[in-house]
Amino acid sequence: MLRLNALLAVLLVLCALFVVTARHQARKSFIELQAQQEKARGLDIEWGRLQLEQSTWAMHARIEQVARQHLQMAVPEPKQIHRLNLMHGGAQ
Repeated sequence: MLRLNALLAVLLVLCALFVVTARHQARKSFIELQAQQEKARGLDIEWGRLQLEQSTWAMHARIEQVARQHLQMAVPEPKQIHRLNLMHGGAQ
């Protein structure tokens, strides 16, 4: 009977240690999950900001302004525009 009680006591201690370890691991995992969710929210905010910035930089008026001011480009006069008719089978 003494051996059985000792065995049950050892099993009880092992089970208690397992429960403590499992709870600790669950808490660590939950903290990591929260940190990753916060990081994902931050990345979503940054993604939205970058999309807005990209749309601002890609606006037609902005591109035209940069072309005129920095590249000294201008829209050609209609008499300066030449149209080319290309054949669909390659150059002939």
